[in-house]
Amino acid sequence: MGRVWLIGGTQESASLALLLSRSQIPCTVTVTTESARSLYPDSSTIRVWVGRLSADSLNEFLQEQQIAAVVDASHPFAVEISQVAIATCEKWQIPYLRYERPVLEEGERGGVVCVDSFDTIIKGNYLENQRVLLIVGYKPLHLFLPWQKRATLLARLLPSVVALEAAFQAGFTSDRLICLRPPITADLEMALWRQWGVSLVVSKASGSAGGEDVKRQVAAELGVGLVLVSRPEVVYPQQTSDFLEVLGFCERYVFNRSL
Repeated sequence: MGRVWLIGGTQESASLALLLSRSQIPCTVTVTTESARSLYPDSSTIRVWVGRLSADSLNEFLQEQQIAAVVDASHPFAVEISQVAIATCEKWQIPYLRYERPVLEEGERGGVVCVDSFDTIIKGNYLENQRVLLIVGYKPLHLFLPWQKRATLLARLLPSVVALEAAFQAGFTSDRLICLRPPITADLEMALWRQWGVSLVVSKASGSAGGEDVKRQVAAELGVGLVLVSRPEVVYPQQTSDFLEVLGFCERYVFNRSL
């Protein structure tokens, strides 16, 4: 009997791991930071593997863990691991299913400005003379370095050494950084934006699970501008937003049976 490789690091992946654990489906969850380990249940059927997988190391990982199927519940913007997983699954004929968190409908977004990329923001005039709160993760922060003298840039990050180092290299000082782990309530979000006198927020279109709905609500109540970067386009072999469909997929390929 093989195992499911659950590509994790999100709240949904933690919920899926709990579902698989309760169904006694062997699962290996991969996350990139040690702190993410605490998201997952302490279960005899769940293994948590911490580190970064590449195309070169993935084959060995799949063999060691005896992976029979892959459920990709990574963040919508974690494109690299999804693409590597898809290519490797196609090569070795391993069943792959993407769990994609639902996208908020355009009608639910109100007056939010949506752009196709960070490059569009950097090259435009969205940030000019604004007090900007960046809630984009640490990887894109270096892109905003040219704007450090043209706007007041603030950033909210996960509490990790890697994230802080990236922020410092991108020109942020400690008084313009705050480290918090989501989820963030609307009350806390509102208090933070008021405390910092934020006039514009830049974030990712990550859906409700990523706090997009809270940001839209707070932006509307405070009259703060909100710019959302749309999700990257990835062609998944198959995808779902239904937990029960994920469970059925795992049952089928691990236990060789259907629900």
